[in-house]
Amino acid sequence: MMKAKFLIPFAIFIVLAGFLFKGLYLDPRALPSVLINKPLPAFELPTLYNPDVKFRSDDMKGQVWMLNVWASWCLPCKEEHPYLVGLKRTGLKTPIVGFLYKDSVGAGRGVLESTGNPYDQVIFEEKNKVGIDLGVTGVPETFIIDKKGVIRAKVSYPILDDLWNQQVKPLIDQLEAEQ
Repeated sequence: MMKAKFLIPFAIFIVLAGFLFKGLYLDPRALPSVLINKPLPAFELPTLYNPDVKFRSDDMKGQVWMLNVWASWCLPCKEEHPYLVGLKRTGLKTPIVGFLYKDSVGAGRGVLESTGNPYDQVIFEEKNKVGIDLGVTGVPETFIIDKKGVIRAKVSYPILDDLWNQQVKPLIDQLEAEQ
């Protein structure tokens, strides 16, 4: 009876220690998404510079592309933005579609006009339906979408040099090489 009194707390300690040990090897910045390896939700949204022109998610089928969710008021976006501008200026061919999230059209245009525009197209929405469908939890978030329109990755923090070179660029290169 005396042994059982000591074995139960020891067993609980071992189980908790196992969970904590496993946690040491998880990426604290990673936010899982149920949309990984699932088709991008279909949408049609107005473009920032000509709201009468609509961008459809299906317009990008057949090419690997990035959907970058951003806002003018977002501090991490302000850190990421010059890096994306630099990628485009140095010849990045992969299309980047900017998704202005929970922001005004005027503020979005102001940022792009004053700091440069890395986007091949910029879209926005007023009701946040697409943001909800994508499971956007904050900004910036970037979705990597393959040629078939399937979301292959979601990056929930600013894309900067290390992340670009170690994760995003290798994935894009792999997806572009696939038939």
